[in-house]
Amino acid sequence: MTDFLLEVGIEELPAGFLSDAIAEWKSFIPASLVENNLSCDTVNIYGTPRRLAVLITGLPLQQEDCQEEVKGPNIKVAFKDGQPTKAAEGFAKKQGVELDDLVIRTTGKGEFVFVDKVIIGRMVADVLVEIVPQWIFNLQGERFMRWGDGDLRFSRPIRWLLALVDDQVLPMALVNGSKIVNSDRISHGHRVLHPKSINIIKASDYVEALRHAYVIVDIEERKALITKQIQTAAAKINGHTEIYADLLAEVTNLVEYPSAVIGNFEKDFLRLPVDVITKIMVSHQRYFPVFRGYNDMELLPNFITISNGDPNKSDIIATGNERIIRARLADGRFFYETDLRNSLDSFLPKLANVTFQKDLGSVLDKSRRISKIAALISKHLHLGKDDSYNICRAALLCKADLVSQMVNEFPELQGIMGEKYALASREPELVAKAIFEHYLPRSADDILPQTLTGQVVGLADRLDNLVSIFSLGIIPTGSSDPFALRRAANAVINISWSGNLAVNLHQLLLQISTDFVEVHDIDKYKLIRSLEDFFLQRIRTLLQDEKQIDYDLVNTVLGENNPEYTARTLQDLLDIRYRAILLQEMRQKGTLDQIYEIINRSVKLAAQGELEVNQLDPEDIIDTELFQKPSEVAFYEDILRMRPQVQAVLESHNYQQLVIALTKIAPTVNNFLDGPESVLVLDPDPVIKHNRLNLLGILRNYSLLIGDFRMIVKNL
Repeated sequence: MTDFLLEVGIEELPAGFLSDAIAEWKSFIPASLVENNLSCDTVNIYGTPRRLAVLITGLPLQQEDCQEEVKGPNIKVAFKDGQPTKAAEGFAKKQGVELDDLVIRTTGKGEFVFVDKVIIGRMVADVLVEIVPQWIFNLQGERFMRWGDGDLRFSRPIRWLLALVDDQVLPMALVNGSKIVNSDRISHGHRVLHPKSINIIKASDYVEALRHAYVIVDIEERKALITKQIQTAAAKINGHTEIYADLLAEVTNLVEYPSAVIGNFEKDFLRLPVDVITKIMVSHQRYFPVFRGYNDMELLPNFITISNGDPNKSDIIATGNERIIRARLADGRFFYETDLRNSLDSFLPKLANVTFQKDLGSVLDKSRRISKIAALISKHLHLGKDDSYNICRAALLCKADLVSQMVNEFPELQGIMGEKYALASREPELVAKAIFEHYLPRSADDILPQTLTGQVVGLADRLDNLVSIFSLGIIPTGSSDPFALRRAANAVINISWSGNLAVNLHQLLLQISTDFVEVHDIDKYKLIRSLEDFFLQRIRTLLQDEKQIDYDLVNTVLGENNPEYTARTLQDLLDIRYRAILLQEMRQKGTLDQIYEIINRSVKLAAQGELEVNQLDPEDIIDTELFQKPSEVAFYEDILRMRPQVQAVLESHNYQQLVIALTKIAPTVNNFLDGPESVLVLDPDPVIKHNRLNLLGILRNYSLLIGDFRMIVKNL
């Protein structure tokens, strides 16, 4: 067994590319080994800004021999009158075997000539020489560049190539025009702390050899070290810092030998909003802000940066970073103080100069549409006068901060500054909060808006995006979604679910689209159909992926090409969620199994009758004079006793009581169908048959209030 080490030396890589490349290699290299009939013990992927490396342990020296069955021509072509034809001779020659080695086997398409070949395993070193360039140049990324005068492209120029099989250099070369990078055992240490090249004696020495050269190649080790250093540094100044995951990942990919450096700035800058200071530090300078304590949002006049320089020169490094942060904070203070000289609503006219989308007008036009939609939602939800005022005011102002100097310089602060400027302008607190919250959620793992005002404005903003962009025919396909419309639709659904807002999506889309087509010449009904289909897809996805509802139960509540179920879904987003969760809980508790059989049989038999699915009153369609057995009477009486539960579903969506009633009626239905007092449902007398099918039809219709049980896979 042998170990193989590959290190690709590169000029400083972008942090994002390094993360992606490591992830790709973790997937691609093991698959490549399997594809080439190579086993191993471990595959360890390493990376720093200047290198990508893989150390593979437990490789064999040679591939194992393998057998291959090669199919040749049909026997009728290969042999004529028992003698081999030129086709058989040519096939044998091509495969390097004698005619006597040919065998005849029967396949689904007749008899064919075959050859059983033993393929001798190649030396692993020879295989590696072929596949290593694929590992390097199959990596994906943006803005790849050429270097030298060749056609090879990579994220940054490749400067050296280290390739060892145990203690032997694996001879290989990357040829890029006149530039040739030959493999060697030479690597390079830290640019500052160990500028000399280093010889790697054998592959297994790699990690420790680089450590002695002040390079920590294991990305997880660097990340853990950085975390510990940050916490230690914060404790030195009696503070606490939050370890932002994205920032930690980025700085880990920017350094080879990290050291935490503490910097300071003037306390006067702490008059700026905390969000401004932290955004400047985190997003622009890659600093970790320091707070006074746990769960305390009060900042200390300090920051922690992760240096890739000489730890003994931390004071000089700190001074340079302090100079930068002072300038950035001074800019922030200027923008903030300048913006505060005007009220937030005074920014509105400037939105007319900001284009939302070239065919959809300005951001001011959009703000007016959001305000109108927000008023419509308030009316649909039957909100009071005060709530409606706050919602409409927040909707009108929610984009005003986009033309402030602060947000123009730091776009990440949109909404955050809007809230602060609204409070400074003496807008109601709920209005200010909604300006921030209407952007939530900003990502898949972000929080949802908590106030009713923020929820409604958030819905209005996203519904405007969806209707207006869909009207242009820009509908997400595959991975293409430039306007993040899937995320917008998900937000509409999740905000409604989170806030328990009984949103009638059908009516809202109808009204918004009607108002929109008055200005834009488009087919309203085609637009509405596209939007509703899109929302149904998102509801299905969210129920399965986020609510963890089994796929067949999602089909049960959504129905299959069932206009009635589609209408129910779009008319009440809370109802579809509740029914799906209820069915999932019934499956987990075993309740679903108790009623599945009787409902399923009722549905199948009732399909042979003519009862409409919206018929819920048994007294209107059941003739008790036609009953012949006690089981029919019992069935009918139990159906009558279920009417209060059915009414509760219709009035307040109280499905739980209906489930209990269905569970109780199960024995009665079993007796009706299979018990000692069972009846022949499909009686020769058409009148009796019709009456019995109506009994089963009523039960089917009650079950349809929960879902279409035909969609359930019993043994899932």
